[in-house]
Amino acid sequence: MQVISASQAGLLVKDGDTILIGGSGSGHAVPESLIAAVESRFLEHSEPRGLTTIHPVGLGNRATAGAARFGHEGLLKRAVCGTVVDAPSVAELARQGKAEVYTLPQGALSQLVREIAAGRPGLISHVGLHTFVDPRQQGGKQSTACTEDLVELIELKGREWLFYKPFDIDVAFLRGTTADEDGNVSMEDEPLFGEMLSMAQATRRCGGIVIVQVKRLAKRGTLPGKSVKIPGMLVDAIVVDPDQRQTYQTEFDPAFAGHLKIPFGSFPKLPLDERKIVARRCAMELRKGAVCNIGSGICTGIGLVAAEEGLLDHVVLTNEQGLIGGAPASGLDAGAARNYWAMIDQPYQFDFYDGGGLDLAFLSAVEIDQRGSVNISRFAGRVVGIGGFVNISQNARRMVFGGTFTAGGLAIEAKGGRLTILNEGKHRKFVRELEQVTYNGAYAREKGQTTLFVTERAVFRIGPDGLELIEVAPGMDLDRDILAHMAFRPAISDDLREMDPRLFDERPMGLEAELQGAWPVHERLVDADRTQGI
Repeated sequence: MQVISASQAGLLVKDGDTILIGGSGSGHAVPESLIAAVESRFLEHSEPRGLTTIHPVGLGNRATAGAARFGHEGLLKRAVCGTVVDAPSVAELARQGKAEVYTLPQGALSQLVREIAAGRPGLISHVGLHTFVDPRQQGGKQSTACTEDLVELIELKGREWLFYKPFDIDVAFLRGTTADEDGNVSMEDEPLFGEMLSMAQATRRCGGIVIVQVKRLAKRGTLPGKSVKIPGMLVDAIVVDPDQRQTYQTEFDPAFAGHLKIPFGSFPKLPLDERKIVARRCAMELRKGAVCNIGSGICTGIGLVAAEEGLLDHVVLTNEQGLIGGAPASGLDAGAARNYWAMIDQPYQFDFYDGGGLDLAFLSAVEIDQRGSVNISRFAGRVVGIGGFVNISQNARRMVFGGTFTAGGLAIEAKGGRLTILNEGKHRKFVRELEQVTYNGAYAREKGQTTLFVTERAVFRIGPDGLELIEVAPGMDLDRDILAHMAFRPAISDDLREMDPRLFDERPMGLEAELQGAWPVHERLVDADRTQGI
């Protein structure tokens, strides 16, 4: 193992190399110095060229950091990742057809890395069937430059499956907190583990180079063995960056690192706007003991609402990055969590999700059609991707999608238990046709999944005839404020009722006292009994 500079690490990347990159989202354990070194070398010397980058989670600050540093024509040949929304320059190369860009399920890519480490032929999964990931649709392709099929449809024991093909790895860019003189790496200050160990193992098996960025060095033999996340036997080089931040937004939060837990009153408070109304109405679906996923976007506010309402000790909130319990972070820090009970590697979290472990999941929705299908991956000329959306939405027992009713300039006032629209959004979200199918409403209903759609002014469900309106906010006119802004007329419930007026009042809602019994746990026990023949 050698200690080298970031610029020296950049020189180890050759033309045509495939780089596997650890980390998540907006700087969470992202090896930024290593990525920046490759970009600097390209801008100065026009090399390396024709790179393939692979990262299960989107990486970047939605500007110029993270994977966006690879978004130069000539530098990037192919990107395979969960999402490109965090890297606008890569999304633009995809839109223009100047690079091959594939967005595949975050969980599938995370688990595939582990399959590569073990020398197995690839990943077989049900995740992605009947969505744009399915090769009968787009096969995850987001660019006209994409010609290779990375996903195949196969049949095994009378069932359809998707086969995610493996890839070779030349270089891995990983990150930890501390490395000792033998290259053993710990992650004590990181907000997540990701799949750093699996990435190092997979790269070693492929004969590639493993480079790890850390904040500091320690003397040989001084790191406790149980704290080592990446063993030195897998590490070729260490790069020290003493200015390494926990995320792009947060220099260091001890609660993100799990060093302490903060009082409920210390959590940020959301202003009473359309986003908080959606998060509040979603939180009303929580039940005692329920194991839940809190997705990105508007639904990240659910954790803060749960803290405000005193619910965190009664439910198990998780995120796909491997955090269990506590409150998942909101905004651009989503992916981290505070007051969590456990942090596990990301592939194992997706094993749990894919196996049906979630009682309830909350995800954002951008476009919804009459069948209750959802598009979040490509719309309005934007290439976004899917992250863990498909793993989560296809496998939770109960799905709740959250989003504003319209987008682009929406302004509301919530006061005295009523909602007023001050300025209507310019863009419809309830549309006739989806550009891509990220969630298949008909497939969900066929599997027996229960699905709700929550907005600030209306709540829908997937009924026998597709989308059905079941709740309307106090102060809303059905024709003027709802139906006039939909491209289709939904079914309207015979039991149409008003949304709870407490949603539109500044005061806490008192949800802790109303939290219902632990029916999800009972359902899991019944299923386990059936499995064991009891």
